[in-house]
Amino acid sequence: MYSATFIFTAKEYDHEFHALDALIATAAKESIGYIGEEAWEDPQTGRIANVYYWENEAGLKALIAHPKHIEAKKRYSEWLGGYQVIISQVLKTYGDGQLGHVLSQRVEESVLGQRQAN
Repeated sequence: MYSATFIFTAKEYDHEFHALDALIATAAKESIGYIGEEAWEDPQTGRIANVYYWENEAGLKALIAHPKHIEAKKRYSEWLGGYQVIISQVLKTYGDGQLGHVLSQRVEESVLGQRQAN
């Protein structure tokens, strides 16, 4: 499993930003192996973090190569006051399932699969 964390500080969003953002969100959701996403905001710094998850690297690479994503990277300074991207391979995820996290169902499926195999 892979994750991409996009951390940024927002400036002013306009109609073009919202339209482009919606197209990129659709491309992410339609990419191979897309699992889901979550977002966080730090009220002290104003930073926002969006975390996207994929089954494998193929979907992540497809999104990175998508023409609308490339356009957004070229135009980021119109809407963002800075950004950082962190691409990670997820080695393990676990929890009690009570948070309703995007990966909670996957943990339950994994545990169930291990129990059935034993």
